[in-house]
Amino acid sequence: MTDEKAAKHKERMAQRKLLVDAAVARATEERGVVIVLTGDGKGKSSSAFGTAVRAAGHGFHVGIVQFIKGTWECGERNILEKLPNVEFHVMGTGFTWETQDATQDQLAAEQCWASCKHLLTDPKVRLVVFDELTYMLNYKYLDKDVIIEAINARPKEQSVIITGRGAKKYLQDLADTFSEVKAIKHAFHAGVAAQKGIEW
Repeated sequence: MTDEKAAKHKERMAQRKLLVDAAVARATEERGVVIVLTGDGKGKSSSAFGTAVRAAGHGFHVGIVQFIKGTWECGERNILEKLPNVEFHVMGTGFTWETQDATQDQLAAEQCWASCKHLLTDPKVRLVVFDELTYMLNYKYLDKDVIIEAINARPKEQSVIITGRGAKKYLQDLADTFSEVKAIKHAFHAGVAAQKGIEW
């Protein structure tokens, strides 16, 4: 790199640092946040579990609730449920298109919610992950008003992550951070089978 290019680079980075420092200085509120990860692309649950690992790695208590999961082995659960500061709840009926029984699915969702809702009242729990919750809300297996009220009433320092396709406007309104993962390519559509360690 020439001296001139190096000088221009340094000047650009100095300007960027001023902008970043100013943004950091403005962010003074300290509280938990609601993150919604939606869209048709891969990576929503993976992102949520990565954040759960991060929080657990700092010694925080973490609650994880998996709604569209059966009793089969999941890599994330294999490792995370061994940690003393992570609490797992799994709906246990599997994909709704597999069960094809709306009554059974709704009952399972209600039972799962009943077993995990205490997480949103426990100030020791710093992060709660509701994996694939959007399906339960979109199918009306769970009452959205009850869920929203419980999330809004959670302890101040607690954060919540909601994942799943088709997040509605009310979840965007609830969220502090709302990200939509867009599918550009997916190996499955090219005929590549789902892989252990990648998809589950």
